[in-house]
Amino acid sequence: MAGRLEGKIAHITGGGSGLGDAMAHLFAQEGARVAVSDLKLEVAQSVADSVVAAGGDAIALAGDVSKRDDCERMIADTISKLGGIDVLVNSAGVTPRYAPKEWDFEKTWDWVVSVNLKGTMMMSRFAVDHMKTQNSGSIVNMASIIGLVGYAQGISDGFNPYPHTKGGVVQMTRDMSIALAKQGIRVNSLCPGFTYTPLVSTLVEDADMHERLKSLHPMGRLGEPKEIANAALFLASDEASFITGVNLPVDGGYTAQ
Repeated sequence: MAGRLEGKIAHITGGGSGLGDAMAHLFAQEGARVAVSDLKLEVAQSVADSVVAAGGDAIALAGDVSKRDDCERMIADTISKLGGIDVLVNSAGVTPRYAPKEWDFEKTWDWVVSVNLKGTMMMSRFAVDHMKTQNSGSIVNMASIIGLVGYAQGISDGFNPYPHTKGGVVQMTRDMSIALAKQGIRVNSLCPGFTYTPLVSTLVEDADMHERLKSLHPMGRLGEPKEIANAALFLASDEASFITGVNLPVDGGYTAQ
């Protein structure tokens, strides 16, 4: 039986770890040829090699999504090496928890905005240039529940750029979806709850915070990367052919409260 992405070419940013890693493996299992991109080539290459070892088709690309030239090159390399691009998953993202300690709030803000929001815009813009020529395509942006609701009290000081950028991704998704609908390009986002990825590893290392985060989800647990990847697969596939402009929570009930 053909895979759900059989014959498709997908580019996954932030593919070297966490959600991107899970999506690269799942998309390849479902028949896609996958370009795995990350900031460091060796990180992307490790995932691409793992995909190939499992019987999939993948290449590794390196680039910084906050840099215009890198974004344009990574999309161009995907097209030239794999033959096109049908799916773009904007999974690259950072949190201020991982900013260098010597940075002040403004430099940290600029970094998070440039990766999470600007990077999503630029990768999409260059991918759309090609998708328009084939009158088809699917973009899956990685937003967050924290782009839909505020952080629970005591987690943020109100000036954390992470929820602000994810809220921007939510609105970008809506706006892009309307503008591109008649050109056959669907644009949706996923809004995961707290999930076991490197981005939340410093939070769950604190036992009390870990328990608090679990308690905030009605299902009483955090998400697994494969669960988010399954939702991304659906939105990327033709099964979601009449779905665009959706910001889909995959959050164990977090935003239903």
